[in-house]
Amino acid sequence: MGRNNNVTVFILLGLSQNKNSETLCFVLFLFCYTAIWVGNLLVMISITCSQLIEQPMYFFLNYLSLSDLCYTSTVTPKLMADLLAERKTISYNNCMIQLFTTHFFGAIEIFILTGMAYDRYVAICKPLHYRVIMTRRKCNTIVAACCTGGFIHSASHFLLTIFLSFCGPNEIDHYFCDIYPLLKLSCSN
Repeated sequence: MGRNNNVTVFILLGLSQNKNSETLCFVLFLFCYTAIWVGNLLVMISITCSQLIEQPMYFFLNYLSLSDLCYTSTVTPKLMADLLAERKTISYNNCMIQLFTTHFFGAIEIFILTGMAYDRYVAICKPLHYRVIMTRRKCNTIVAACCTGGFIHSASHFLLTIFLSFCGPNEIDHYFCDIYPLLKLSCSN
């Protein structure tokens, strides 16, 4: 790949160095993560098992809930495990996977919200043409475009990051792998 890597493992400095604070954060994040899972699953189940899935707004909301589940699952489980761990490390490959998936699902969420805004625009500004404009085919196309846009966004960041060289310190002053903390560690120009 044309990069020089002496670093195979990164050390995540995390949120705090105080064990009591980390335990409190673990309990808080566990509660929030569970609430996110339960809430999003309830939204998805109630939309899928009813006639609401036929309406574009709920169709998009279903995909938004799914992408939110995926997005929160890219960082939160590792973060919670690290809050209880003595040594907070992540391999280079897992760091790159985390970077890719975080940006992928985060971008999908943003693009789906944009698709939902378009849906509401059509519903408000062109109410008589709403059913003709917002067909199931158009909704599927919008979701496919959201996933494609998320992939392009994530792949561009990922490809730029994997060509960086890491030859010096390996301590990331963050609780997950992201572009800016990795840029600080890179010895590339």
